[in-house]
Amino acid sequence: MGRITRRRADGAPVYAYERLPGLPPVSVLRLIGPRLPPGDHSHAHDFLVLLYFERGGGGLNLGGRDWSVAAGDAFLIAPGEVVGPQGARGLERAEAWAAFFPPEMLRLQQPSSLLSWRSHPLLFAFVRPAAAGAQRVRVPPEERAAWSERFVALDCELRERRDGYGEAVQAHLTLLLVAVSRLAADVVGHLRLQDEPLLAHVFEFIEARYREPISLRDVARAVALSPGHLTTLVGRKTGRTVQQWISEQRMAEARRLLVETPLTVAAVGAAVGFRDPSYFIKSFRRAHAVTPLQWRRAGGDVAG
Repeated sequence: MGRITRRRADGAPVYAYERLPGLPPVSVLRLIGPRLPPGDHSHAHDFLVLLYFERGGGGLNLGGRDWSVAAGDAFLIAPGEVVGPQGARGLERAEAWAAFFPPEMLRLQQPSSLLSWRSHPLLFAFVRPAAAGAQRVRVPPEERAAWSERFVALDCELRERRDGYGEAVQAHLTLLLVAVSRLAADVVGHLRLQDEPLLAHVFEFIEARYREPISLRDVARAVALSPGHLTTLVGRKTGRTVQQWISEQRMAEARRLLVETPLTVAAVGAAVGFRDPSYFIKSFRRAHAVTPLQWRRAGGDVAG
């Protein structure tokens, strides 16, 4: 996985990705019922981790939050996020695949690039999470075989190193990240899978009306709750406020329009509910660390 380069203030070791000359910076591990010796195994990484469970059992602690693990769970772990099993027996019944890779695997750390890894469309799911930097998505049963096949193919390419394997590794990883981003974007579908009809209604309303100047009060009225009750509910279930979810919906559409259409920045802002172009630019930069125009230019590089 890497070597320990430092420790966080809380004592958790931070592992750095060890790059080997001439090899693509991607590692894959097959995890089958890992048994751990006594002690605290919490740690963090300076790289991205995609953890996919084919069989559940036990639990993980991510960023101080306990998550029960079930078949079809995929965890997206950002650099710096503290992760560990729930006790020494936390995952002994689980079976999983793990992919480790630094952001530059997607060729974003070039000096001319304006996008940090946090702004890449295929990595945005890693920074969308509601709380503490860890995101869980549920892979539908009908898609799980395809996920397993992608990990197997990625693992085979890395082990066999046949001609063109570097390009194949990047292609397989990209397909996994596309699948992740599509699942992470389906907030309403995810909530329905979790049997959360009220929250699904909240996000349906946001998806339908985010282009308008809606507020917390408007959303609360639509689901017949008081603003305070809705704030508590959404915060407890997702770790984010209603206004943050409205902003994310607007930004997701803005990112798409900037890359896929020739609309001016002002027109994009207006299309996603911002009446003031300056406020749109300021909000976009605060969320992505680049301006909308910089995103458009860098997005062209990514697409190419």
